[in-house]
Amino acid sequence: MTLFDVRKRDGLARIGNLKISEEEFIRTPAVIDAKNLFPSLFERDHSNVPLSAPQSDVDKYFVEGDEPKAVHPLAVSPKQSGVLIFPNWNNTLSDSKRYTELLETLLPKIPCDSARYAPTSALPSNVSSLIYTGFDLFDYTAVDLCTVQEKFCTAEGEFDASYMEKGVCDCEGCRKKDLGLHNRLALAREVEFAKTWIERTQMREFMEMRCRLSAEQVGLIRRIDRTETFDYAMPIVRSSRFLANAGESIYRREIERFEERLISRYVPPRSDVCVLLPCASRKPYSMSRSHQMFMRVVDTRAHEVIVTSPLGVVPRELELVYPAGHYDVPVTGYWDREESAILVEYLAKYLKKHHYDRVICHLEGGAKAVAIEASGEAGVSLEFTCNDDRPLSQDSLRALNNSLQDCRRMRNDYIRGTLLWQFGEEVNTKGWITKGRYPAQKIYEKKTQIFSIDAETGLLRPTHEGWKYIGGYRIKISDGFTPQGDILAPGIDSCDGNILEGDEVFVEGSGYLATGKAAMGAFEMRNSKRGVAVRVRKTKK
Repeated sequence: MTLFDVRKRDGLARIGNLKISEEEFIRTPAVIDAKNLFPSLFERDHSNVPLSAPQSDVDKYFVEGDEPKAVHPLAVSPKQSGVLIFPNWNNTLSDSKRYTELLETLLPKIPCDSARYAPTSALPSNVSSLIYTGFDLFDYTAVDLCTVQEKFCTAEGEFDASYMEKGVCDCEGCRKKDLGLHNRLALAREVEFAKTWIERTQMREFMEMRCRLSAEQVGLIRRIDRTETFDYAMPIVRSSRFLANAGESIYRREIERFEERLISRYVPPRSDVCVLLPCASRKPYSMSRSHQMFMRVVDTRAHEVIVTSPLGVVPRELELVYPAGHYDVPVTGYWDREESAILVEYLAKYLKKHHYDRVICHLEGGAKAVAIEASGEAGVSLEFTCNDDRPLSQDSLRALNNSLQDCRRMRNDYIRGTLLWQFGEEVNTKGWITKGRYPAQKIYEKKTQIFSIDAETGLLRPTHEGWKYIGGYRIKISDGFTPQGDILAPGIDSCDGNILEGDEVFVEGSGYLATGKAAMGAFEMRNSKRGVAVRVRKTKK
């Protein structure tokens, strides 16, 4: 029997090890020779029931079989298996709505630590979308069929076999004039290429690049973004750059979650005045020349809120938190209607939820237009200090300074704001001391360190003493179980349902305490029998 371990996640996409025998492993995602690996599959009856079959036919005919066990949306959940096969998945590839609905039905009911095999589906032009949506194993059937049809397969699509003579590829198959070998190598190469992007935690960026030539794949990425069922697999933070280079980028789940927490968890510091500021290309914003000038003028007399695309709203205290401190976006000075409408919605919700006596708009261009429309929806009046559309001009900065002339100073508390956003905890941080060079700082209560800032993600890392300020994000391990190193999923007895991959967590057991970072979300912790659940940073026994 095979065993599958997930070694790295990037949303639904995974890198794993499929153990075939004591000596043989397959590193997924991978293309396999299904006939050699699963010979019984070619003698199996009644597992190939169409996905559109009615319940009566599934009850009558469907058999999950031996490994790889078959799955069907109308069948009962399969038993634990190293590999699960999704029969007839190739019939969903041209229908992004059907594809997404079936995934939404199947993924929550199947074992998390089973490799997912999509037979007869993978081509170099679509395998990135299969990997992006959680599939691990593929075969050569589809490319071999293209060879019979005299089609030349590339990541950009399928072309006439004559393209082999055009010099667009220099693989072994092309050098030997062997179309079948070229097609197989093209598929294997694309799978390996996708694997490198998972390792970089930028599979989304790779998918946005690859989907451009296929309407079905563009439709798929858009539908996945709008399906909350898959939230359990989306990490809370990534350490990689967030490249917002496509129209679909504005719908990424990281952005929506960031803004949702601004409404449901975050509370601004006590200030009567809010200043809306433009973003900067350098991150964090406060390290840029423009924002250093803004901060000198504002001089803590107002709460600074950055209006930016694609994020929407970023309070100054959260400028380090992913994705606010990690995104790159093409700067054109133009925001299209769809983009503007989404940003208006984010800003209007923020202004409705968090009341200020005065809101000063120090914006230009598209950001200014967004602020004007959002303020109208929120019923808020704006004061303008950037009438020449040059936020850094002496006249604009002088106008901003004059508008704040009689305002009292406030405390811009990065720690309080991040605690609210990250854990939903309102904590009195008075008396806490911050040491170190921003952003890699440590926070002390008197002489005891209670937090440090993870400069890669912007999140707070609590020490054992810091966890006394946080009520949630706890994991309970089984009694009598004392881990030696990282926490594995089988040892977890219970966990906070809010935990997502990348969250800071506190592990409690009989005579054992540990701080660390979640390597999987709560759903997978509860439903996995293998794999690392928590990367432990420090223990206390």
